[in-house]
Amino acid sequence: MYQLYDFLFTIFHLVIIGFNLLGWIWPPTRKMHFVLVLLTAGSWLVLGIWYGLGYCPVTDWQWQVKTHLGENNLPNSFIKYYADKLSGQDISADFIDAATSIGFAIAAILSVYFNFVRKKGKDK
Repeated sequence: MYQLYDFLFTIFHLVIIGFNLLGWIWPPTRKMHFVLVLLTAGSWLVLGIWYGLGYCPVTDWQWQVKTHLGENNLPNSFIKYYADKLSGQDISADFIDAATSIGFAIAAILSVYFNFVRKKGKDK
């Protein structure tokens, strides 16, 4: 059963990451994207006060599942875990964190632009 949970959490993670990065592109998903960006930033920054900067409850839950499956020494980041798994390398956590932060910041700025700035310009 834990293997199914792990698989479902992986899919859920990949959908969240993909939507965080690309959800601003399609007009029908822009509002939902902005909400997810706020939730993600809130998790990383607000919950991060208590659990550490960049905290993700989905990662926390998945790591509990992986621990039940016998995996140990899991990184703080799902993105690092998956990048290492796909590449077969031990990619620098600092590099992964920087790339994640930059990608997220760009997507957040684009979300604000398309939801608020460009929208006002079209109303004129």
